[in-house]
Amino acid sequence: MKTPDIVSAPEWEAARREMLVKEKELTRARDALAALRRRMPWTPVDKHYRFEGPDGAASLLDLFGGRRQLIVYRAFLDPGVHGWPDHGCVGCSLMADHIGNLAHLNARDTTLVYASRGTQADITRIKARMGWDIPWYTMVPGPDGAFDVDFGVDQWHGTNAFIRDGDQIYRTYFIDSRGDEIFVNTWHFLDMTALGRQETWEDSPQGYPQSKPCEWWAWHDNYPEHTPSRWFGDPNPDDPNDPRPPR
Repeated sequence: MKTPDIVSAPEWEAARREMLVKEKELTRARDALAALRRRMPWTPVDKHYRFEGPDGAASLLDLFGGRRQLIVYRAFLDPGVHGWPDHGCVGCSLMADHIGNLAHLNARDTTLVYASRGTQADITRIKARMGWDIPWYTMVPGPDGAFDVDFGVDQWHGTNAFIRDGDQIYRTYFIDSRGDEIFVNTWHFLDMTALGRQETWEDSPQGYPQSKPCEWWAWHDNYPEHTPSRWFGDPNPDDPNDPRPPR
């Protein structure tokens, strides 16, 4: 492994100050992007979508929990995914592990929920096994259509943001693919280390340890038995926007 230069503490501090300029540029760029998101147009949601929750049937409006804003992450706790019925999707499970106390979001009049195709019985069982305490709903296709199909999350994960004015709901933003990375602090902690995420797509010095993207992920109760897998399948050659890495 070819390491970077080994320098004195003052030289290291000087290098860090140079890097801090780039860090601040990134911070300001992220703030500017968030400002643009706040100025995105809204589009009305006029269909009546059906869900099942711990307390029974629910509408999209019910998912707001009386708050003004709603964030819905589409998680693949679905029959047929790798690991079912003991687990849901590895990547969605990794993401769920990073959801903390939602009181802080709620304090800003915002509700976060997860939605899947699995039954409430299956979702409740997996949540208990994994130690998750996230409001989690089952999407139920209805006469007006299916939520995941209409909001671009039937084949791949994604996060939709909504706001309501009384009973009128508007879609305000959508993040998918690597955009969801911002919600997983494991990757950001790794990004500040010398070795990074240790995946082959990264630009790292020669000889740094790296493995194929995503294949090191495992359910948090399964790392000792984990072996590299292609749980996420192969990319669709006819879809240039498919985010899955090739073999």
